[in-house]
Amino acid sequence: MLKKVAHNTDYQYISGIISHIKTTAMHDLKTNFDKFYGLTKEVLQEYLLEDGNIQHYRNKPKMCDQEIIALSLCCEAMSIDSENFFWSKLRKDYSKDFPHLVHLTRFNARRKRLSSYIQRFNELLSASMQQGENVYLVDSMPMPVCKLAREKRMKVCCQQFETAPDKGYSAVNGQYYLGYKLHLVITINGVFHSMDLSKASMHDLHYLGDVKHSGLNNCLLLADKGYLSSEKQIDLFTSVGIELKTPMRSNQKDFHRYPFVFSKSRKRVETLFSQLCDQMMIKRNYAKTFEGLSARVISKVAAVTALQNMNLKNGRKLNHIKHALSAA
Repeated sequence: MLKKVAHNTDYQYISGIISHIKTTAMHDLKTNFDKFYGLTKEVLQEYLLEDGNIQHYRNKPKMCDQEIIALSLCCEAMSIDSENFFWSKLRKDYSKDFPHLVHLTRFNARRKRLSSYIQRFNELLSASMQQGENVYLVDSMPMPVCKLAREKRMKVCCQQFETAPDKGYSAVNGQYYLGYKLHLVITINGVFHSMDLSKASMHDLHYLGDVKHSGLNNCLLLADKGYLSSEKQIDLFTSVGIELKTPMRSNQKDFHRYPFVFSKSRKRVETLFSQLCDQMMIKRNYAKTFEGLSARVISKVAAVTALQNMNLKNGRKLNHIKHALSAA
């Protein structure tokens, strides 16, 4: 009997903590939204019209494009996982702050349509924080879309063969998964440079072809053993001046150890992946189409860049993004 009472007490205590976290996360929503709204206006000013839209609409929408982008970034930055919970909270507790709130379905449709501008926002903002950088990191992480047991009946993101997910192997987890790979190139300080989503079966080496056309040149690029290829190293160096450095395999001829400073620097990209998984919950997929999935991934990565920029302006450590929305 005592054990049962203790169990119920623990359950109530944990439920209270979860409720408190949700309440706290939503407490300063309007204040946080205003921060992203101002940042969006600052970065995308050359694309925005006077009414806050990026394009002319025959029938003017209730929410402008700038508000859609800012609300998308705010939702991701505040680690709000459920869009239904987020939208119901806006309608119930923030109806005065957001009097022209559109339907959630309409919001998602417009966010998908504006994903290229969210990507542009990310590129412009990160470029302003990359001045003088000449060392970059490249790596990939698995992006599962459903459980492996559903392989035969999976319909998620399968509308087109070119963008449909497939089976790949995750060396980190030591198991196969269904989905995609997220490829990222960042500075040694953790600032975004370029990204791409590929099928899970694509080898990391193939992404180096995209890196060659990403705008990187005359720099040092640090990678892991998955990018080990003398042919790719020579191609990158001769074409765009990128010096690719990867660890050697122990059975290779003229083997020498990977410099400790390179190994230590590469931990930055692993930390960023951890932040994307933990704070941004990037591996939780609720999208049914590839366009919806890519829009959410772009929004999450852009939200990290925005939080880094806020830390930079407020004199905080760049990558302490959990504290970026606190008062300056």
